[in-house]
Amino acid sequence: MTAVTAATSNFDNVMSKLGVTRPGASTAAAAKSSDTLDQSAFLKLMTTQLKNQDPFKPVENTEMVAQMAQMSQVSGIAEMNQSLKALADRMGTSENAAAMSYVGRTVQVEGNTAYPGQDGSIDLQVPLDRSANGLLVSITDASGAPVRTLQLGQQAAGTADVHWDGKDDGGNAVTGGPFKVRVVAQRADGATEVKPLVWAPVTSVRVETGQSPKLSVAGLGDIALSAVRQVG
Repeated sequence: MTAVTAATSNFDNVMSKLGVTRPGASTAAAAKSSDTLDQSAFLKLMTTQLKNQDPFKPVENTEMVAQMAQMSQVSGIAEMNQSLKALADRMGTSENAAAMSYVGRTVQVEGNTAYPGQDGSIDLQVPLDRSANGLLVSITDASGAPVRTLQLGQQAAGTADVHWDGKDDGGNAVTGGPFKVRVVAQRADGATEVKPLVWAPVTSVRVETGQSPKLSVAGLGDIALSAVRQVG
């Protein structure tokens, strides 16, 4: 193979990385094509161009400057991608560490399973997008048996606070837990079920490659860190 043939073959290989196939170029060169053109390939392309240019028509200075600027841009993009990846890795590590700090603590999240405090009572918050004529709060045990029904009066739009003293409808203290809570907002145009904000303990953290960590919350399953409203 002559020097000119070798140079032409190299040029075809580099051009194939750009998705351009010269008429008559070998299929082997086209088979080696890639979807990306890195800094090394760009430099080879420019070098091959200089080697095979017509000596009576050299590359103009402006063209050379433009090519050098393009190579600098390719290099800058590659370095920026590396920096962004390093930053993302550090942020992921920080997020995982933050998630681990939740284990053993109680968090307030949206859900229908509530855990009583040391005195047996439960405090809930009910987000309301508009006012309600009343709130009907039904509390049942783990088996679904009714424990207590609370009828609250008119509520303005915003967050309504609900407190259950831990006693059933007969005034007897109820032990155990967790309890299921169902809240219904009563309005003139009908009744609408609303999911309350409850307190529950974080038992563990689940971390998967390439994904944000998830908190495993007792009775509620895996939730995102962004779903936590408060931490106890």
